[in-house]
Amino acid sequence: MATAPDLTLWGVGTSRTIRPHWAMHELNLPYKTKPIGPRTGETKTAEYTRLNPRQKVPLLQDGDFCIGESAAIVAYLSRTYSSPGRELIPEKQRDYAAWLEWCFFIVTELDSTSLYVMRRHSADALGSIYGVAPDVVAKAGEYFREQLRHVEAALRDGRIYLMGDQFTSADILLTTCLDWAIAYGVGICDNAHPYRDRIHQRSAYQQGKQANVPLNPITPAPAKG
Repeated sequence: MATAPDLTLWGVGTSRTIRPHWAMHELNLPYKTKPIGPRTGETKTAEYTRLNPRQKVPLLQDGDFCIGESAAIVAYLSRTYSSPGRELIPEKQRDYAAWLEWCFFIVTELDSTSLYVMRRHSADALGSIYGVAPDVVAKAGEYFREQLRHVEAALRDGRIYLMGDQFTSADILLTTCLDWAIAYGVGICDNAHPYRDRIHQRSAYQQGKQANVPLNPITPAPAKG
């Protein structure tokens, strides 16, 4: 009988920490949660800094192995713990390449280059730390909408998910960005709404969303990680 994995996930409360929580439930993995949040001082403790010198959340411990960055954690879980009927990465080589392209596109063009720039420079977010810059925020929002045309084109042919009929971790990354954009008032393309609504009905999404709720919420918001 195979030994159950020893998984601990650090981090809750952000648009990035929800990704590995969601993936855990998609893969039906048992895991422990350390419900620490960003900018609370909890990521700067000696214990956590030993595990993650970057002092960011989320962080996954798999036995004696640690990995940070939400997209990397989701990819690691998908590659390591997918099972028949619960595969989050395509098997065929070219499908895998297309999946990888979507993942890189989402975390660079939609997340870090657009939405996180908005967060960094918004007065009601991290502007007090990085500088309030309304023009930068507006341009980042415009860039997001411009880049979203690639998602619009992909969904135009009636595809259920980004990779066709197979739900993958790329859909986890994209849905969190769509949720984030709506929360920031950026807006999303019309055919992304039924896609997003359909994915929100997944039980694993609902479970991951619940697992991501802070024990003592301050201001739920997207965060670097």
